[in-house]
Amino acid sequence: MKRIESRLKELSKVNQKAFVGYIVAGDPDLETSLDLMHLSVESGIDILEIGVPFTDPIAEGPTIQQAHDRSLENDTNLQKIVDLVGRFREKDSDTPIILMGYINNFLMYKDLINSSDELGVDGVLVVDIPGELSLKDYGIDNKDLDIISLVSPTTSKERIQRIAKNSSGFIYYVTLRGVTGSSNLDGNEIEQNIQYIKSISTTPVMAGFGIKTKDDAKLLSSFSDGIVIGSSIVELIHKNSENKDFHEVSDYISTMKDAIR
Repeated sequence: MKRIESRLKELSKVNQKAFVGYIVAGDPDLETSLDLMHLSVESGIDILEIGVPFTDPIAEGPTIQQAHDRSLENDTNLQKIVDLVGRFREKDSDTPIILMGYINNFLMYKDLINSSDELGVDGVLVVDIPGELSLKDYGIDNKDLDIISLVSPTTSKERIQRIAKNSSGFIYYVTLRGVTGSSNLDGNEIEQNIQYIKSISTTPVMAGFGIKTKDDAKLLSSFSDGIVIGSSIVELIHKNSENKDFHEVSDYISTMKDAIR
């Protein structure tokens, strides 16, 4: 059984929702990213989503865009990130890891991606291609990797059906119209859309984009299989990057995890 499926089944057995946490690899540096990966898991994150920096991250708001820029200034690339995952696996062989990024990065390193499950990567989420398209069409073909797809509030029911058939691991439901870090969550719309996805697919559904507070997390986890938080974590990492004291990051993650239990 793949790590993502195994982790989600473990949580379901004890009636817990999943916490997917996002950090940008190489922000503030790769060594600190390794420490933050372990700290995140220790604080309550169930699945790690590792951002692969890109020059034009169109789905991201200012907070994550700036983190991408800082990471690129450190010459972070996909090879270094896969090496980072390998180092993480020396101490943690259980936590699922997803690489989230943009198609150009994955195409440049497609041979690496096609073997990256051997190095500890469990899934990929490519932001800037339609979710119903197969990555095989781009030369990315690794049966051991889960392919996470995005569904947004504006995705038609017809497209949702095709995307759901093409997804594994989980489906990432984008909770708002806008970029990462935006606000104005519409709970009723989100609930209706997630219920529809669940009516046509057995693949778990995670809710992400715009989740900042305990109330946000509690609400969205009540009708999804878990939540994804990125911008708030990335912002706290940057805030404390000079002194490398990340207790605020740990406290925030623990608070959010408690909210969705």
